[in-house]
Amino acid sequence: MVAAQHGDARAYETLLRDLRPLLRDFVRRRIDEPAAEDVVQTVLLSLHRARHTYRGEQPFAPWLWAIARNAVTDARRRQGSRQGREEPLPEDDALPTAGRATRHPAEDGRHAAALPARDLERALARLPAIQREAVVLLHLEGLSVNEAALRARVTPGALKVRAHRAYRALRALLEESPA
Repeated sequence: MVAAQHGDARAYETLLRDLRPLLRDFVRRRIDEPAAEDVVQTVLLSLHRARHTYRGEQPFAPWLWAIARNAVTDARRRQGSRQGREEPLPEDDALPTAGRATRHPAEDGRHAAALPARDLERALARLPAIQREAVVLLHLEGLSVNEAALRARVTPGALKVRAHRAYRALRALLEESPA
């Protein structure tokens, strides 16, 4: 690290290449696999940004592992806060689509005929504009939540809320429409 601080690019490249498998093992023991590689990259970026703070008279390993532990702690904190806020939507909150049988409460348990597309279009037209936009972006244009949120200029969480409310409103509108 001292050589890298003095401008030795080859030494810095060797250091990072040698550290990567060690960091990967360290992180994988503490973080679930899908996020582990992201945390390793975060550690390497943090190391790069903080390289000027390393003091050559001190051991390198404690300095490195402190950066790695902090990155793992931050990742766990983010993961934990997301888990506390996010819940999967119940299966019945899915958007009814043409061709999928839907149940009407007045039919005493019998399956309704496939939902006509015009009924769905009428119900969509009755939604508030922001809810209709969420449904159109997600289901008609097939965008991911992140892409749709960018297009709608809202956060992904706000778009999910809009879509969820739209599904509920659509269900109510479709249940009240004559079969």
